[in-house]
Amino acid sequence: MLTPVNALSQLGQRTSEPPISWLMKEALQRPGLISLAAGFTDNPSLPVRETRAIVEGLLRGAQGQPPLQYGTTAGDAHLRQLTSARLAHLDDRPAQAAAYAPERLLITHGSQQLLYILSEILFDPGDLVLVEDPSYFVYLGIMQSHDIHGRGIRMEADGIDLAHLEATLNQLEQAGELPRLKALYLVSYHSNPAGITTNAAKKAAALKLLRRYEKVAGHPIYLIEDAAYRELRFAGEDTPSALSMDRRADRVVYTSTFSKPFATGVRVGFGLLPEPLLAAALRVKGNHDFGTANFLQQILTQALANGSYETQVAKLRRRYARKAMAMTQACAAHFPDAVQWANPTGGLYVWARLPAKVRSGLKSALFEAALRHKVLYVPGSLCYCDDTTRRKPNRELRLSYGNASLQEIEEGIARLGRALKKVL
Repeated sequence: MLTPVNALSQLGQRTSEPPISWLMKEALQRPGLISLAAGFTDNPSLPVRETRAIVEGLLRGAQGQPPLQYGTTAGDAHLRQLTSARLAHLDDRPAQAAAYAPERLLITHGSQQLLYILSEILFDPGDLVLVEDPSYFVYLGIMQSHDIHGRGIRMEADGIDLAHLEATLNQLEQAGELPRLKALYLVSYHSNPAGITTNAAKKAAALKLLRRYEKVAGHPIYLIEDAAYRELRFAGEDTPSALSMDRRADRVVYTSTFSKPFATGVRVGFGLLPEPLLAAALRVKGNHDFGTANFLQQILTQALANGSYETQVAKLRRRYARKAMAMTQACAAHFPDAVQWANPTGGLYVWARLPAKVRSGLKSALFEAALRHKVLYVPGSLCYCDDTTRRKPNRELRLSYGNASLQEIEEGIARLGRALKKVL
């Protein structure tokens, strides 16, 4: 029997609907529902006045033509220079250090596009990637669509469990599976979903471990450092990136975004890539769109150059610190004592853990109770890869304070608390 789906590629048939799409649809279809699910940023603090001034300046007179023209595939040269210099400054390294060279930097439509391009150029169907347990569930969706298999590495309060990483690498070697392993993926700053920052010593140790197993693998094993939330730190000290530890500048892929620290509607991300990944990424990027929207890049270039980007980052840090405190105080006031969570130091999320026998998944009694109480969260089970070596955890939930108002945070947590007490 002929059906339209038969015409789809294996990837087209294999790709499932991203969970976030369903969660966003539920939020829109249920009047009065408070969503603590989607990782949207704070709407009232978006830099409308600053962006308007930049746009008016860009379009003034004859000089308004270049920003409205195509750019290059790699991205605007000035934006790449400003970005690489900013990263070197964050890491307290010389601007001319090889790891931060503007020539290694690729501008993309958000960091999400770079993650997708990396999946296309680095992995074949059936290949392996090590991910945090739990990890960024949108990246897990990319893995699923490309038939990339995952192995979860346990997390500790200061980052990945190095003993478990080494044990996993050893197991893969014993099973003859190291040739399929291409990378370790870390959301290394205020991680989505767990809010954990991996400390510098663990990044350096992870790089050393990956290099040790490369000979058996027969190819490089890269560390992909997703730093999307790095600039949203509102407590503690910054941590150097893995770029600063990659002495030969040949094993770390660093990816981040301007969207979350400035404005999510300005979808501009970037990555620093070693060869031969950079050349391959440029070719694939050229096939995708032959360059990120030049007009958006010019907005970011001006924001970085005139200081409005830095001002916006400082404002967001203060704003999210207040929202995070409001959420954790509400959790303390409304959640049963058996529920545990950690106070975030940056990013957009609180990661809560329920007692061992309580489930939080999409088909759980808690999720149904939460919907009846008109509040939405991200089930933690969505944030774990399909790893056959362990049972997928199903007793956690991700709560976002990014887009909700202070009043919505208080009321949403109160509603969720009532749902929790009913289920517990």
